[in-house]
Amino acid sequence: MPIKHVLAPHKDQRLPVKIWTDDVDYKAQAQLSRVANLPFIHSHVAAMPDVHLGKGATVGSVIATEKAIIPAAVGVDIGCGMNALRLSLRASDLPDNLKAIRSGIERSVPLGAGGKHKTAQIRGGDAIAMGLSAIFEKHKTLAKMIRPDTYARQIGTLGSGNHFIELCLDEEDAVWVMLHSGSRGIGNKIGMYFIQLAKREMERWMIHLPDKDLAYLAEGSDHYQDYIEAVTWGQEYARLNRAAMMDAVLAVLRQQLPPFLITQEAINCHHNYVEMEHHFGKNVWVTRKGAIRARETDLGIIPGSMGDKSYIVRGKGNPDSFCSCSHGAGRRLSRTAAAKQFTVDDLALATQGIECRKDKAVIDEIPMAYKPIDEVMANQTDLVEVVHTLRQVVNVKG
Repeated sequence: MPIKHVLAPHKDQRLPVKIWTDDVDYKAQAQLSRVANLPFIHSHVAAMPDVHLGKGATVGSVIATEKAIIPAAVGVDIGCGMNALRLSLRASDLPDNLKAIRSGIERSVPLGAGGKHKTAQIRGGDAIAMGLSAIFEKHKTLAKMIRPDTYARQIGTLGSGNHFIELCLDEEDAVWVMLHSGSRGIGNKIGMYFIQLAKREMERWMIHLPDKDLAYLAEGSDHYQDYIEAVTWGQEYARLNRAAMMDAVLAVLRQQLPPFLITQEAINCHHNYVEMEHHFGKNVWVTRKGAIRARETDLGIIPGSMGDKSYIVRGKGNPDSFCSCSHGAGRRLSRTAAAKQFTVDDLALATQGIECRKDKAVIDEIPMAYKPIDEVMANQTDLVEVVHTLRQVVNVKG
């Protein structure tokens, strides 16, 4: 299905906004318009079918910028994304009761907002350590915000919120492992630090923005290059974090299941990140805030909500979306609203047949708090094609 909605330029919006859904509320539309009015936006702003209100920039938006980056658009979960691989196992190789597998994963991967290993976990070697030291050397205030061993103790940990680890079955009953996480506490600190530096830059140059979270770092400014180095480090750390968790999950499965091989190499895709790309005749910074890259032949992962289907997709390279697609279902209700509206019984019913937590602490992740994943997929048939449809059988939440 093609673009469903276009916000045409107007007095508060310099460039058009192309939207792949009609399900977008007025607050998110206003937020998209504010971004499209910034002087350094290139061509247009693209909004994916899972679009919803975010902080500063809209979740599910793709923002191409010339010689400037908005740190809050990248966000504080730098490099958050997905990792998935297929095993040679079939559904028949799994035990009837999957609780032991879930418990094993929960013991092996530290969970929750402050989750960390008791000792340092070396991953990425000297390059990661040296890269972080170089950032700290230039930004001693940032160094004081982060314990020196944090990066080594949080590598291979899940976090909280909508981060998860799942065992899934595809349309042929092949077993997949899929997980979702980012750069953890250290990425959060880096993101917040540079967001504040960008706000101070706006004050210094007396630049008045309609939303302070749209503060940007322009090429040639004091902290522009430093942010590029820091965000690049955070994105690599997030990738290594997912790889370490995948190794831990596979170790659990090898202990509890028949011998297996990996039959589909790991699919890795960030969905909160920035990188330099070429679009509409120019090299520009592309910020995907809740969107994944979907160039022709790119493989990506679009997870549904807890208890819903997920998809392995191949990109179609649509230029209007800056070769992007949605990163998931997209929230329809805030966490607070979902927790008030639904009960533990509702959660148990919605996740029937899935080995997962069904307690009060995860009600805000109930499937009904999200847009229907089938609707989201129907709205982006011009962006991706479905390669595999996955249904979860085990879900681990932070």
